[in-house]
Amino acid sequence: MTTIQVEYPEVDVGKNRALDPIHLQILWNRLISIMDEADIALLHSAFSTIVADSRDYAVILLDRHARSIAQAQICVPAFTCSLPSAARTMLQDFPPDSLKPGDVLFTNDPWICHGHLPDFYVIKPIFHGGEIVAYFAAAAHVSDVGGRMDELMARDVYEEGIRLPPCKIYEAGVANRPVMNIIAANTRHPRLVLGDLGAMTGAATVVEEGIAQFIGDYGAAALDEVADQILTRSARAMHDAIAALPDGDYPYEIECDGFRKPTRIKLNLKVRGDAMILDYTGSDDQRADASINCVLNVTHAHSMFAVKCALVPTVPNNEGLFGPVTTVAPEGSILNARFPAPVRARSMTSFHLHNAIFGALRPFVPDRVQAGSGSFWWMTCSGRDAANEPFSVHVLPNGGTGAVMGKDGFPTMAFPGNGSLTPIEIIENRAPLVVTERSMAPDSGGAGEFRGGLGQIIRVRTLRGPANLTLRPDKVFFPPPGLDGGLPGGKGEFMIDGEQAPFEPFTLQEGQELTLKLPGGGGYGDPARRDPAALAADIRKGFVSRAKAAELYGVVPEAE
Repeated sequence: MTTIQVEYPEVDVGKNRALDPIHLQILWNRLISIMDEADIALLHSAFSTIVADSRDYAVILLDRHARSIAQAQICVPAFTCSLPSAARTMLQDFPPDSLKPGDVLFTNDPWICHGHLPDFYVIKPIFHGGEIVAYFAAAAHVSDVGGRMDELMARDVYEEGIRLPPCKIYEAGVANRPVMNIIAANTRHPRLVLGDLGAMTGAATVVEEGIAQFIGDYGAAALDEVADQILTRSARAMHDAIAALPDGDYPYEIECDGFRKPTRIKLNLKVRGDAMILDYTGSDDQRADASINCVLNVTHAHSMFAVKCALVPTVPNNEGLFGPVTTVAPEGSILNARFPAPVRARSMTSFHLHNAIFGALRPFVPDRVQAGSGSFWWMTCSGRDAANEPFSVHVLPNGGTGAVMGKDGFPTMAFPGNGSLTPIEIIENRAPLVVTERSMAPDSGGAGEFRGGLGQIIRVRTLRGPANLTLRPDKVFFPPPGLDGGLPGGKGEFMIDGEQAPFEPFTLQEGQELTLKLPGGGGYGDPARRDPAALAADIRKGFVSRAKAAELYGVVPEAE
């Protein structure tokens, strides 16, 4: 497969009564609030730091045809794109008419899900009156799936951990113990992994109760009516936004760090009436020596998020937005890798797609695109504690976001994900680490009429004895790019006692200090056009040094 375009089951929208916009918004918000409650339930019952603190998960509601219609508002946005397609794939193996109340489907196959093994997907049908009326779908990045300790150097997916095809982890409400045992036996942290899996399936109960109340208030037909209207109106909004762009081909090319050599991403953004094609032909071939390959599902998902942000930013995420956009990538390329390519660190590639898309769209919607962002990095600390019990702490620090027309970038904030930094108290409680500094990095925000958001500096020491660490840094060689004359953000650095730290897993010895310097966001617009008052405020707050103000902005305001 070289192309992804959403194809819905045939549904007769005309048979349902049209809902006026106000009524539709009320009902849609009701569904979103149900998913927000499920989000909170999962968050508060999760076991691992990557789910409970970094928020690397999503919960969404699918209609009876497995089309996404509502998502919790604080979720990894790209999961909205891959979860429904994964659900439909699983339902080919387990047809809806064979499912029973209490059944829960599961897979972590990267070519079905979101591109790497740690992303666990669960689907649970929601019944009313003996019929499936909707599906609960959840995705979460679990703390371990076995395989190699490093993030970047596998030679194929088999080295990266356990891969389970679509299966039932619960059948009629009873746990499938053989499957659970297989998962537990192939992870270093079974308590965390099975605990998070339980949190995912437990959150479905909140949705089942919410949908039952929804149907009790509005009737079973209302859910179908709302779903059809959400999808139809959202698709129309995306079609209209694309139609406002001039027809043509708009190429854009970027380079990013890759691993051991740069990765080239080549895009030809094609506008054809009210449809768009994102053609990545000409991008680098897949790698057999680095785990930075993307499956097409991931390429499409991260592309769609960028397109949505630029063209229909106010429409809540749902699958109706995806139909007008087709993603094309040659099979065997780094954006459409053939099985069994290594894919563990696919975000080293996919998290750069928005830069190509925003670059291509900037001439037409300059006020709705963003310069490059400095997120995200990855750090894990794992080992065994004094009681010989295994521990694992994930830390996903972010640099600054890119600036946009009219607004500086945000410091230390995630984009294009919604991840957050594990609180220092949790890091120090769960691992033998002490965080000695967390501060914003001066001069890291790209210069521009609107400045990029600042990156951050994190310094870590061990509390006692050594600590085993794995890092996945990015934007160390190719900084987050600026737009429209804005300058790149500051490059990232990672050091042990002032010397370059390794990409491979390493042991931080007692007395050593690990320093992470996260990249800043790119600037937007010519730095010479920056408001002198804004520059003076940057200098006063320590965001920009006087030396860099003179070098990059060409003027230094008088000292106050």
